[in-house]
Amino acid sequence: MIALLRNAGWWARDYLYAAVWQIRATLNRTDPRTFSDGDRTPIVILPGVYETWQFMYPLITAMHDRGHPVHVVQVLHRNRRPVDEAAARVIDYLEANDLHGCVLLAHSKGGLVGKRAMVLDADAGRAARMLAVATPFGGSRYGGLMVLPSLRIFSPRSATILALAKEHEVNARIVSIYGEFDPHIPEGSELPGAAKNVQLDTGGHFRVLADPRVIGELVALSEESGQNR
Repeated sequence: MIALLRNAGWWARDYLYAAVWQIRATLNRTDPRTFSDGDRTPIVILPGVYETWQFMYPLITAMHDRGHPVHVVQVLHRNRRPVDEAAARVIDYLEANDLHGCVLLAHSKGGLVGKRAMVLDADAGRAARMLAVATPFGGSRYGGLMVLPSLRIFSPRSATILALAKEHEVNARIVSIYGEFDPHIPEGSELPGAAKNVQLDTGGHFRVLADPRVIGELVALSEESGQNR
């Protein structure tokens, strides 16, 4: 009973967080190109499905303030495209902007797109590492219940999830970070063979983005990538 009440509280706070940041994202008129300057490791933003880049605004500003150029792949918009197509757009962006040794910062579906992009980029070295926050690497049991194709891909039996699961080599360059309880991904986001799996001592699918451990892991990952550029 205590666990159920705790999870219910996390769930309620999670949706409140999501609602607040969706509203802020709608009102935010900042040009994302203002964050693309800096001389440290490039950070590339990959939001979740139905999210815009503004949803990750606090992390973007935090990394830009540290001297990192932060790039937004605006063509993804609300990230409703199939994973393969979205990943190809990410690669196009990296090539067009001559980016190398990047760290991908991804939330939810963005992590699936990022992993696929890393597979496509295996020989080029443009996408060096990824921090994936609350990503359904093994799918979600709720995916099969969804009507929209953009959500059904999260089923553990979908072709997208099964194909990505077979791509093991890039896992060693991914840090997966997730809550103790995720109302959207009850199976969790542990990634076999990951560079690191980090379970936070809190719950949620959205509000975990604001956990201090996320920025800490991102800073560490970007510094590690910077040493290898």
